[in-house]
Amino acid sequence: METQKFNYDNNIVRAFLYATIVFGLVGFLLGLTAALMLFYPELPEFLFGTDDTTIKSLASGNIQGLINTQGAMGFGRIRMLHTSAVIFAFVCNSFFCGAYYSMQRLLKTRMYSDTLSWIHFWSWQFMIITVVITFLMGINTSKEYAEHEWPIDILIAFSWIIFGINMFGTIAKRRVRHLYVAIWFYLATWIAVAMLHIFNNLEVPLSFTSWKSYSVYAGVKDALVQWWYGHNAVAFVLTTPVLGLMYYFMPKAAQRPVFSYKLSIIHFWSLIFVYLWAGPHHLQYTALPAWAQAVGTGFSIMLIAPSWGGMLNGLLTLRGAWDKVRENPILKFFVVAITCYGMATFEGPLLATKSLNKIGHYTDWVIGHVHLGALGWNGFMAFGVVYYLVPIMWRTKLWSKKMANWHFWLGTLGIIFYAVPMYIAGFTQGLMWKQFNPDGTLLWKNWLDTVTAIIPYFKMRFLGGIFYLSGAILMVINVIKTVKSGSFQKEVPAEAPALANIGSSRKEGEGVHLWLERTPTLLSILAFITIAIGGLVEIVPTLSLKQSVPTITAVKPYTPLELEGRDLYIREGCNSCHSQMIRPFRDEVVRFEGKNGQYSKAGEFIYDRPFLWGSKRTGPDLHREGGRNPDSWHFKHMYNPRITSAGSIMPRFPWLITNKLDRTQMADKMKLMKNAFAVPYTKAQIDSANQWADNQSKAIVERIYSEATDVKDQMIKEKIAKGSAYVPLEQREIIAVIAYLQRLGTDIKTTEIQTASVD
Repeated sequence: METQKFNYDNNIVRAFLYATIVFGLVGFLLGLTAALMLFYPELPEFLFGTDDTTIKSLASGNIQGLINTQGAMGFGRIRMLHTSAVIFAFVCNSFFCGAYYSMQRLLKTRMYSDTLSWIHFWSWQFMIITVVITFLMGINTSKEYAEHEWPIDILIAFSWIIFGINMFGTIAKRRVRHLYVAIWFYLATWIAVAMLHIFNNLEVPLSFTSWKSYSVYAGVKDALVQWWYGHNAVAFVLTTPVLGLMYYFMPKAAQRPVFSYKLSIIHFWSLIFVYLWAGPHHLQYTALPAWAQAVGTGFSIMLIAPSWGGMLNGLLTLRGAWDKVRENPILKFFVVAITCYGMATFEGPLLATKSLNKIGHYTDWVIGHVHLGALGWNGFMAFGVVYYLVPIMWRTKLWSKKMANWHFWLGTLGIIFYAVPMYIAGFTQGLMWKQFNPDGTLLWKNWLDTVTAIIPYFKMRFLGGIFYLSGAILMVINVIKTVKSGSFQKEVPAEAPALANIGSSRKEGEGVHLWLERTPTLLSILAFITIAIGGLVEIVPTLSLKQSVPTITAVKPYTPLELEGRDLYIREGCNSCHSQMIRPFRDEVVRFEGKNGQYSKAGEFIYDRPFLWGSKRTGPDLHREGGRNPDSWHFKHMYNPRITSAGSIMPRFPWLITNKLDRTQMADKMKLMKNAFAVPYTKAQIDSANQWADNQSKAIVERIYSEATDVKDQMIKEKIAKGSAYVPLEQREIIAVIAYLQRLGTDIKTTEIQTASVD
């Protein structure tokens, strides 16, 4: 058969490689900033100005500079920007970089369309920039790993579909009959992410000229769909595509074949089947139905087998080649990456068991666990791919192997100094929260005692971040020097015989999987079915059966002012530090009881779009916050938490006190809730939304003035100073936030709770 000549496209690979490096640095720097703010919450004040004379500031004089930031440097916004930058900008770009390089060589063909490749690249980078801008502005949905608002969700879907068309088109014109294992993982990644992204991000925009939207799911149902997505974002964004890279780059770097073809098959199919069932383990002891929690635990434990199968397949590929690890920094990164993958995928199932979950959930143990995977597995695999590709694509040697080794050791130290202190902090938190005195009172009643106890570990975590970032900076220097010393090859000449058409039917004596490997359409369909089964079994019954969420007759919709306050709470990213889910534990009921003394019930969340159960408690749970503290306490706490809570690490929110509340969409929000989600607002209530809000605001301000004459005096002085430009306190954002916080958990009482299934 005649040999065909063609060229591999290195240009698109280079673009994604540069994006990986740049956004990796951005993501690490944002993470370091968030880590710093957890023991130095005054950082925004230091940068922009403060009225606190005990804090040095780069700005002069007053707090107006901080107010002018409008919260852009708030911890909640920085944290979600960090996670999104690492997941969508760093890890995804590293996957695209490795996939565009390896697919062409594994399939012996150029990418299907150069145009689609570049549309994919630029649309993805544009999406990342819009995420940065909108998150800093406070435009977000609060849903973990899916905080992007609806226009960005559409842009992500568009870019992902373009990538899929290009990938499937490339497979269709391949010159290799059987698809290599890395391609299987790429296909499964594309299918699963498309499904997860679409279903989790179903939302109704307030209008097509507004960024604001509300989830089509509410409360318990939203929580289940979100963590079905959230856990599997870890599975199919941070795991399966990187496994595909492992199966290509590890054998290439080691110059050894993959250890076991059969183990690759078992690893692939078992992993994509089991992963989709495990999401509910993030919701143990919550208001989620018990059967879903049990299923999540069972399948999480089952995940150990396929995960460790993949880890062993990777490490055993080095049989007979371990001497190369000593000399080759690329293999060093790969070995530690795969080891971290094995450690994280063993720890995750353990955390999914109820025995450990009740201690570890909401603590920094989970943060340590996540970063063992992110820094070790994702980061080190990406670094190894970069070090592998740069010398090849620029046709030269790595500028400094010694510097690459320094990067390796700094990165390894960074992982250790990050993960270990977070584990200790998590154990400390989880145990302190649960300790009682002999007389039945909480040993650590003051929440701040459990926070200040772990501050030293936050500082050690920050040191680990410095190590890790320093190593990445060394990589940047090394890459720049290597690029300058070499000559980039845009078009790589290659040749291969055309693929003969032998039909798609299975041949006599042909193994089933060998047959699947040469029929990508059937392989993709079976992968989709395998992936979708878990979601169908868990999600569909919960969404379709109205009886799955009982109604509590006392629970009423939010008032218009409370609805606005909830949106402001989301804007500021408060759910990054505060949960709203009291689990049925004695310590949580005693600690967070407020005036009700009850754990959280599923029926309390039927009007919550999105749910706000949270995944981390840096501050206390707020689900029974209503009535616990006076309105004036909340006012002062938002202005400066250290006034009301000495030693607090909560950031300040002074702009909430100075900003006028935008009520222009208040009635429209109520109409949307009524028309789209059947929230029982009456026409009269919607028509009188502003009057309703005025009455509630007036009552809150009256209470603040009666409780805190200093606040009243300050407002009088401000009114005199500003004259006609003065905005009454009743019309400011802080009042809406207080209205929302004071509503939380107050609908149900300790007696006479009527429950009934929804008709």
